[in-house]
Amino acid sequence: MQKDLIFDLGMHDGSDTDFYLRKGFRVVAVEADTELIKAAKLRFANAISEKRLTLVNKAVAEACGTVKFYRSKNTLWSTVSARNSALSARKGAPTVELEVEATTSTELLREFGVPYYMKIDIEGLDLTALAGLASIDERPRFVSIESARRDLQDIRAELEAFVAVGYDRFKVVAQHKVHLQKEPNPPREGIAGGIPVPESSGLFGEDLPGRWLTQQEAVDAYRRPLLNHYLTGNSSLIKNRWLRAALKRLGFRAGWYDTHGKFADRSRAQARV
Repeated sequence: MQKDLIFDLGMHDGSDTDFYLRKGFRVVAVEADTELIKAAKLRFANAISEKRLTLVNKAVAEACGTVKFYRSKNTLWSTVSARNSALSARKGAPTVELEVEATTSTELLREFGVPYYMKIDIEGLDLTALAGLASIDERPRFVSIESARRDLQDIRAELEAFVAVGYDRFKVVAQHKVHLQKEPNPPREGIAGGIPVPESSGLFGEDLPGRWLTQQEAVDAYRRPLLNHYLTGNSSLIKNRWLRAALKRLGFRAGWYDTHGKFADRSRAQARV
């Protein structure tokens, strides 16, 4: 594991990459959208020339080669998943189908080495990227994915996917509140990077607030967010918009969440044996 390296799988507009660079890490940023890569080359020209940043213009998928990439009008929702593409269209952001080069998380790890932290946010294939860790001997110390948060069955499946590749402690992070995060002083991860911007993944590793949760505690931590989703989210069971608005005022506001995993403490695991 390279302690100064972070993988940003799903770079999008570069907000996370910028934060990781400011914190003193080297970054491998992977993005399927060529237009976003072009913008990143201009924005991060200095970091690229200093070899602190490597841009990879490929989709992370199940296999190398080429894949269909659905570029959404809202580029946050661009995806290689046909299901997610349809969801984007239902939300009022139609997609354009393109063909792009694809790689896998396993190939990225083999090419660039094992990072300290791997952020995964690739709209529908997060668990595929996470599963790629099973093909290598080492692991990133920390990994995060965007949670599907459709129901508890999905949450349990996501956590099982973490456990399958060696992660046994978790944090549930409200992404719609990232701009309220406060970096520890002094920071525990890298150097001071400032306040994360809205729509970014935010803090990571030991800089995240709160204690690390067990697998079951993480499931329980998702119960209230799921209730909020059912009551006021895009697929709300309540069709009356006035009632949904009232529930939001009472605090039942749906948001989106990331699950962060911490690699198992070997000494603790050995003690259990």
